[in-house]
Amino acid sequence: MSGLNPNVVVGTCLLSLLWVGCGSDEEAAAPPLTRPVKTFFVEGGIADALRSFPGRVDASQRAELSFRVAGQLQQILVKEGDVVDAGQVLARLDPADYQLVYEDKKATFDNTQRNFERAKELVGDGNISRMDYDTMEANFRSASAALSQAEKDLEYTVLTSPFEGRVAARMAENFEEVSAKQDIFSLQNTSKLDIIIDVPESVVRMVRDIDVDINSPDSSITTGESITETRAWALFEGRSAERFPLKPKETATKANAQTQTFKVTFSMGAPTNFTVLPGMTAMVELDLSRFVHEDSVRRVPVRAVQGDRGLKSRVWILDPEAMTVSQREVTIGRMTGDMIQVTDGLDGGEEIISVGAPYLAEGMLVTRMKMTEQAVPRADDPL
Repeated sequence: MSGLNPNVVVGTCLLSLLWVGCGSDEEAAAPPLTRPVKTFFVEGGIADALRSFPGRVDASQRAELSFRVAGQLQQILVKEGDVVDAGQVLARLDPADYQLVYEDKKATFDNTQRNFERAKELVGDGNISRMDYDTMEANFRSASAALSQAEKDLEYTVLTSPFEGRVAARMAENFEEVSAKQDIFSLQNTSKLDIIIDVPESVVRMVRDIDVDINSPDSSITTGESITETRAWALFEGRSAERFPLKPKETATKANAQTQTFKVTFSMGAPTNFTVLPGMTAMVELDLSRFVHEDSVRRVPVRAVQGDRGLKSRVWILDPEAMTVSQREVTIGRMTGDMIQVTDGLDGGEEIISVGAPYLAEGMLVTRMKMTEQAVPRADDPL
């Protein structure tokens, strides 16, 4: 060391001190730690007021048409896709057998009718007994009923359209032997369409005072405020710029056993500028804003509600822009499973902390936990 220049030694020491000082500044500038949390969106806000559901298209009026008598198909007068009018003849059976039966019943009727007319004159003069007269009257009435049935069977050999619509399907070929009640045509009225969607329990819960009006021609919920009073529109693939207003038709008040959803049916007039057929799909937009009211009950996870120092219930609200949390006092109600009612303090649409709430402080920075993939059990895993 005796051979070193003192100025060099001092300079080296100063550089070392400066280097240590810079390292301390970098450590001080490190970003603050954040706490990972899971969040829950409170229902009933604007996000819940505007909802979209996939829907399926069906004909507003449809029927499976069949002959009421058996026989051989003699004429099929329409093909699949044809538009038919109400009362138009669609197909005919060979009427020969039924014509013979009709002629036989007509002859029997004429004979019994003449005998009955003569019996009316004879019984008054006492030339025949009252018992003979009653027998002739019974034979006449029986022959009249048989003739009416034979006449109807002859008429049933002609199949007509009960309403204006489109032939969706034909299930028989000409000259086939068909039985009574066997489906021959599927007829659909496509001038008006039904759009059917399945809505979850959370949407039904938003509706107040649901009552069923059984006298309604559409068998829909019409009393009080209900889901059938919402504004709704249909959108079709390739026509996203066009929205077609929907009219509520009926709402099921019993949930589907498998999906726990409620079926809602809307009706609309068929578009004139493009084709929409039963079996196609549509997207239905519902505006439920009129049912989002301040005094409605919200349901949140039990773990999201904590007690402060005064044992008052509170939840932590996330500011999604600053990613900080703030506490808010709430009033709680009944608990069902892992959810609890919040009767006051939440407006709906808030993002609250559902996991990690006990470890938070006012203004603390947080990060959303990533959704981890659950392991799929193997076939040889023990139960």
